[in-house]
Amino acid sequence: MASLPKTTRIARCALLDIEGTVADVRFVYDVMFPFVREHLREFLQDHWNSPSIQSGLSLLAIDAGYKPDNIPWKAQQGSSDLQAPEQAIDQVVLAVGRLMDRDSKTTGLKSLQGLVWESGFRSGKLRAEVFADVVPALERWKKAGVELRIYSSGSILAQKLFFAHTTVGDLTPFFKGNYDTTIGSKKEPESYLKIAEDLRLSPTQVIFFTDVLGEIQAARSAQMQVIACVRPNNAPLPKDFDGPTIESFDQVELLASPTRDH
Repeated sequence: MASLPKTTRIARCALLDIEGTVADVRFVYDVMFPFVREHLREFLQDHWNSPSIQSGLSLLAIDAGYKPDNIPWKAQQGSSDLQAPEQAIDQVVLAVGRLMDRDSKTTGLKSLQGLVWESGFRSGKLRAEVFADVVPALERWKKAGVELRIYSSGSILAQKLFFAHTTVGDLTPFFKGNYDTTIGSKKEPESYLKIAEDLRLSPTQVIFFTDVLGEIQAARSAQMQVIACVRPNNAPLPKDFDGPTIESFDQVELLASPTRDH
């Protein structure tokens, strides 16, 4: 594995993963996910009829593999009303739990998780934690003229809430944009090509930071620059991994390329 003591890269945009990259995976798995399991039922009871919840539930049905005429939290055929909320909520909680047990990255699940997290962040019950080297790096890279964006499997809402409510303050002003699974799977090269197209950049002008091998391979296939993050509690990369790795953003200086090639 090619560990980097210090490296300088030229790029127009730095695309950042969240868990295992800017934040410890333990915060997501030990704090954020349990928060959803603990508060989902109460949240659904309080907000069941909101359009955002109903939109998320429609997507959740797809995630869970239900056919349109067999969704357990919808009314019987021929009725325009939803089931009695407690029966419906039981089914939603069950479906969300099953998907979370599989660590699903599906859009409907992430939408509902994001809504529950929003309530937690806005109430002050949740505060996000980032690695100590993150803010100094964001400051350096932005000052150098590099555009900063996020690409995470968590919903864009969840991403913005995460960075708006950290223990070191509101970090959202650093970022020019966010991407989630609505643009495509993080393990598919096409997703990274779509992001580059949205940025109006050549993929080679984008540098992606992540800890996940499948994402590294997909971004590489799309011709993006990629640096693997080896953070505490991350799943280990293969012993024969031959790409550049870092343990801290302190090891990376980014300089903005002078022109857009795309």
